[in-house]
Amino acid sequence: MSENNWERDVLEKLMFQTLKEQRARRRWGIFFKLVTLFLIIFLIVSVRNFSFSEGEGAPVQPHTAVIEIRGTIEATGNASASNIIKALDRAYKEPMATGVILKINSPGGSPVQAGMIYDEIRRLRNTYPDKPLYVVVEELCASGGYYIAAAADKIYVDKASIVGSIGVMINGFGVTGLMDKLGIERRLLTAGEYKGFLDPFSPQTPQQIQYAQSMLNQIHQQFIEVVREGRGNRLKENREIYSGLVFLGPEAIKLGLADDLGTVESVARDVIKSPETVDYTEQEKLSDRVLKKFGASVGYGAAKAGFDWNPLPLR
Repeated sequence: MSENNWERDVLEKLMFQTLKEQRARRRWGIFFKLVTLFLIIFLIVSVRNFSFSEGEGAPVQPHTAVIEIRGTIEATGNASASNIIKALDRAYKEPMATGVILKINSPGGSPVQAGMIYDEIRRLRNTYPDKPLYVVVEELCASGGYYIAAAADKIYVDKASIVGSIGVMINGFGVTGLMDKLGIERRLLTAGEYKGFLDPFSPQTPQQIQYAQSMLNQIHQQFIEVVREGRGNRLKENREIYSGLVFLGPEAIKLGLADDLGTVESVARDVIKSPETVDYTEQEKLSDRVLKKFGASVGYGAAKAGFDWNPLPLR
């Protein structure tokens, strides 16, 4: 009897093990099927995006080209110089686009990216003198956003738009006092006197502060010259304009930072005389969004120079 019980126990264990293996195989099968389905959908959408962006038919009637600059102006964002310049080139080369509107809602960003967009606008305006470019400001056109706007033929704002912040800043942090309290020793070895420049874990020296301020002053002067070049004699010169202050729409018009009140619709209809609008903004493809989900962003560092405007929240 005990021998029969032993055989039965072995058979039961074998059966349970077989069932577990079957369930595991079934789960893995479902998993791989889902992964395969996801990859198929991903490839289909990627191919569709590619074909739409490369092979769309050109508009067949006169229209106003609209390009949106939204959010921080940076190399890896939607408002990068690469994306905006591609959209500008397409809009200017399209014969049915009778004018271009840049719709801006941005706090600013990289001086380099803003400068690249500004230079491209100036080049395209010289190449296509009969195709005007206007800026329409939504809520905010500050710092690097205004740097770009200064290249336009005219700037239109809303009564509550915030415009300006013609200035530059370096932002960062310092934790040397906290490290002293916690008994943490910073060990930084460099070859080069200023290689640890603006390191947040090391105390600042007067020489470092002076050098950083010199860089800021140079970039600020570049910004001022761009605004003066773009706005010309419309600008009512005074010290406040270049102080980093921002102004509401009507005040910006008085100071010559903007030209008039207007919206995308009113400018397309009444100024460009082509009420039909076509969006030329470079759209982020689904494939790019998926890759970003799986990837990790790398920061620029503890401190950087930029045309960012960081106000306190309005309440």
